[in-house]
Formats: sequence, C-alpha cells, structure tokens
Amino acid sequence: MNIKVLDTTLRDGEQTPGVSLNPSEKLRIALKLDEIGVDFIEAGSAITSEGERDCIKTITNENLNAEILSFSRPLNKDIDYCIECGVDAVNLVVPTSDLHIFQKLNTTKEELIEMSNSAVEYCKDHGLVVELSAEDASRTDVDFLRTVFNNAIDCGADRVCVCDTVGIFTPDASFNMFNSLRDLKVPVSCHCHNDFGLAVANTLAAIKGGSSEFHSTVNGIGERAGNTSFEETVVSINSLLPDFDTSIDIHELYSISKLVARLTGVYIQPNKAIVGENAFAHESGIHSDGIIKNASTYEPITPELVGRKRKFVIGKHMGTHGLNSRLKELGLNVNSNQLQQICDNIKFLADNGKTVTDVDLQAIADNVLNINYEDRIKLEEVTIVSGNKVLPTASIKLTIDGNDVLEAGVGIGPVDAAINAVKKSISEFADIELVEYHVDAITGGTDAFIDVIVKLQKGDQIISARGTEPDIINASVKAYIAGVNRLIS
Repeated sequence: MNIKVLDTTLRDGEQTPGVSLNPSEKLRIALKLDEIGVDFIEAGSAITSEGERDCIKTITNENLNAEILSFSRPLNKDIDYCIECGVDAVNLVVPTSDLHIFQKLNTTKEELIEMSNSAVEYCKDHGLVVELSAEDASRTDVDFLRTVFNNAIDCGADRVCVCDTVGIFTPDASFNMFNSLRDLKVPVSCHCHNDFGLAVANTLAAIKGGSSEFHSTVNGIGERAGNTSFEETVVSINSLLPDFDTSIDIHELYSISKLVARLTGVYIQPNKAIVGENAFAHESGIHSDGIIKNASTYEPITPELVGRKRKFVIGKHMGTHGLNSRLKELGLNVNSNQLQQICDNIKFLADNGKTVTDVDLQAIADNVLNINYEDRIKLEEVTIVSGNKVLPTASIKLTIDGNDVLEAGVGIGPVDAAINAVKKSISEFADIELVEYHVDAITGGTDAFIDVIVKLQKGDQIISARGTEPDIINASVKAYIAGVNRLIS
C-alpha cells in the first residue's frame, strides 16, 4: 500500500523558535520536496501576514506536481486568503477536544460542528480540496471525533486528519485510534508531535492501524520538541513495514535534510537517526571489523540508501581493521607492525583526552613510515583589503617549485578571497576542491590562536591539513597550502 506524505516543514516546521524563511528559501525547499516525490506540501498559513502570502504565491506559481496547501482556521477570512494565494487545497484545522472547545474557543460542540461544516462547504464552493484536521484529536472522545469527521465528509471533505497536538499518543493508543476510524469513507491521515519522543513510532502505528497519509517535517523540526521526522518515517516504512511504501526518492533524504538545516539554521544533532553525522560512523574495533567483513553486522541499512557514506572514526576504541581502512583512504599502505604502532600512538593520544583528527593520523603515520613531504608550494606573502563597502580582495605571493607566483582573488569575505587567490595560483597544475573547513579558537581573548582544519580532495584522494596562527586568514591559507602540498607530493 502506498502511503501519502504531507510535508509541513514550511508551516509547522517554520514555527520552530528562531526560524523565519524568506520567499526564495521557502521556494528552494518546496522545489526539492517536489523533486523527491512529496505528495502534499503545506506552504504556510495564508492568514499570517502579507509576507507569508507572498511566500505561498511564489510556490503556487511554480505549478509543482505536489498538491500545495495552506493552513486555515474554519473562518471565511482565512479561507479567502488561501484562495488569493492560489493554493490547491486547505489544511482546515478544527479543535475537537473538550479542552479546546470549551476553554480556548469558549463555544459548544454543536457550534463547533456547525462552524466546521460551514467552512468545509465554503472551501468546496470555491474549488478547494479540503483536508479537515482535528486539532487535539488524541484527547478527543472517539465518538465525537467520528461525528465531526462524518459531518465534514458529508459536506465534501476530501481527507481527514487525526492530530496528536501535544504528543501524548503511545503506539498502542495510536493504532487503536486509527483502527477505529478505518471505515471512514475518505483517507485518514496522522499528524504527530514529538513531546515524548514518540512521534515516529506513533506515526508508524497509525499507518498499521489504517492511516494512508502522514504529516511530517524535515529533520523533525517544529514547535517545542518538534514534529514527526520526515526522513526517519520514510526510511522506517521502507525498511520495517513490508506491506507499505511511499513515492519518496529515498536516496535524496540526506540532501534535503542538509538543505533544510542550512536554510533554517537548526542544528542536526550528531546522533540523529538517518541524517546525523554519526549515523553511519564507526569507532569501535569490534564494529569496524564486522562492518568491513559484512556491513549488515552493525548497520540496519546501507548509508548509500539515503545518500550517505560510511566512515570510520579515529579514536581509542578503533581497532586495526578500521584503522587500516582509514589509512588506505588517505593513500597510505602499511605493514602489520607499522599498523600496530600507529594504532598504539592513536590510543595514547586519545587516552590523554585528545581528539584525533585526520591531520593527527597523517602526522602519526608519517612519523612511523618516516615520510617527509617536500613542500612544492610555499607562502611568501598575503595582503587583504576589506571593509563595509569594499569587496574583500586578497593578493598573494607564492613560491611554486622555486618560481615566484603573484595572484589576486576576491570573495565573500577575506578568508574566501585569500583561498580563491591560492586556487588561481595553482590552477594550472592542481585541480583541488575544498570540501570542508573548520575553525577553533584554542586560546582565549581577542589575540587567541586560531586552529583551522581543512579537508581537500583531488580526484578520489581526500586529506586533511591544519594551520595554527593568531590570524585566521594566515591560518586558513597555511592549512590550505599544507593540504595541497600533501596532495601533489
């Protein structure tokens, strides 16, 4: 059975404290959601503001394959704004619990049903698809919930949704609720929140109970503890529920996750399932050995399934199998004695509280193997011009194979300009890509020493390099040049 997906990253997800997306950012996310196969996209809440309506119109003007919705209360003025935005459908949200009816709306159940019916009819009269969402349905009497839904269906509602607004469902309760509603004449969807960390589990239980659609947000962002995680639910359906599937391009999950994290500024915890940086990282020697022999020993899914790559982390728990695999990735071949020496040195550093980076590993391996790289490129001078109304510009002097090279570059900042100047200087003989850039202040104060670590790639070879200076520009340039020297040596 194919399960439909309604993504509400642009509405419920944007309600995450501190998140505010502009029209171009919302459009980028919507285009990616449409590209990967999301069925319904809730583009926002048209009643919110003129700026929000502009965002929604930007999306509806793209004529995407996905159905585009706006959130709406059961009020004609809300629906009129949805119509103005040109959406295909409305997510018509009607509170159904006694708490919301009596204390929030200060009305009666009869008046609530009348309000709901009137809103559905108004939407249908204006050619809109209607998904009626029962707010706080998990704290609503099931018989009354059925009454609300059946009235809405009789008035033309195309879908209905059970909302666990405060995340109090358990998987058993979720299954029972949806199982009791599976005889309704329209599709039933579920909208779960993660207040108790059960949103994904409750969503999967709802699907097994009869729900044919789920609401979610990318990375599980949203108010309080967030919403059902889009990527976790899609992968769980794919891997754990053999009788169900979705139309989502599962290989693009990491890509959409990184896009949303970057545009919203909401940090993804390293140990987050599926998309966290540690989701397919292994340090333990036992695990690394098993993974190398057969990945399924310690991975329930392959990282490639969701657009990821496996990595072996350097640390005191690492065994020789994982270490040897990492050394080979760095282009280093060692014998068993050398491998053990490198492993012992890593454990010594880790036991003394040091995080062992690729730079440290390279240095340790070089020492054990007695490798000395001859620097073909040397930094002689770097000069920066930057200011509020000045495009950051860098001029750089290098010695390459004994010859002086002068070059200039511009960038969005002084570091970017300096790196661009170096790239231009070496472009004739080295096609090298900067794939990662990381900065740490390793002392306090405004004169702190800056530790810059870069990761560079040339073809299939990737290495890390470090530069440590009081000046971030010099540290960045030195780290970059050190990495280039290693790659071309």
